[in-house]
Amino acid sequence: MIAVRRAAPGDAPPLAALRWSFRSGRAPAVEDEAAFIDRCTTWMRRELEAGGVWQCWVAAEDDHVVGQVWLQLLTKIPNPVGERHRHAYISNLFVVPEARGGVGRQLLVAALDWAKQQAVDRVILWPTERSTSLYERHGFVRLGDVMELRLP
Repeated sequence: MIAVRRAAPGDAPPLAALRWSFRSGRAPAVEDEAAFIDRCTTWMRRELEAGGVWQCWVAAEDDHVVGQVWLQLLTKIPNPVGERHRHAYISNLFVVPEARGGVGRQLLVAALDWAKQQAVDRVILWPTERSTSLYERHGFVRLGDVMELRLP
């Protein structure tokens, strides 16, 4: 059974490997795989330890990470008109092909639920052609290359 949970610093190595699979599958890599995974692992571990603006959720089956989604909070400049001050950017929603079939939806829902708890006003992302329909089913609308969701 696949379970979605918040990522921990120890998840950084498999998350970096998934990032390699996701991105190098879309365009030719310009960096050696091992070098990239090492560099990305360092970055991801630091972000997951820092408690900063990046959040991550993983889909895991028997402690084996099969999917991920990252979300970055974007804080707006304060304003006097009662608008909420937070946006969010979703990135790197990826599930290994053999685990697809609802796992991406579970990851997206986890990230969106968290964003709602943080009083996020809008969520933006740059979809792949394949992922557009998933985002549309969750209320995102296309604005050029970007998709946006206004949260209640």
